[in-house]
Amino acid sequence: MVVEHAELTVEEGREAEFEEVFGKAREVLAEADGFRWAELLRGEERPRTFLLLVGWESVEAHTAGFRESERFARWRALVGPFFAAPPAVEHFRELGSRFTG
Repeated sequence: MVVEHAELTVEEGREAEFEEVFGKAREVLAEADGFRWAELLRGEERPRTFLLLVGWESVEAHTAGFRESERFARWRALVGPFFAAPPAVEHFRELGSRFTG
């Protein structure tokens, strides 16, 4: 499994609206083949910045499977209008279990 790390910068004043719309966009993600989970975090120091973490079966499940599908077009139509800059996306491979307290 890999984790997509996407830093999203939202237009000023549209943060709350983005959070609301993201609930619908998450449903589109969940329909994708190879999707495992998603988490959205909001920056404390930079409140216009959101960190989207998505678990995928593989990089290809995200880049070829999802991004080349009609689901990506639907996802982008929902969240894209809020972006102040293009998302910065990278993929990370899990190295072991998560630490818990």
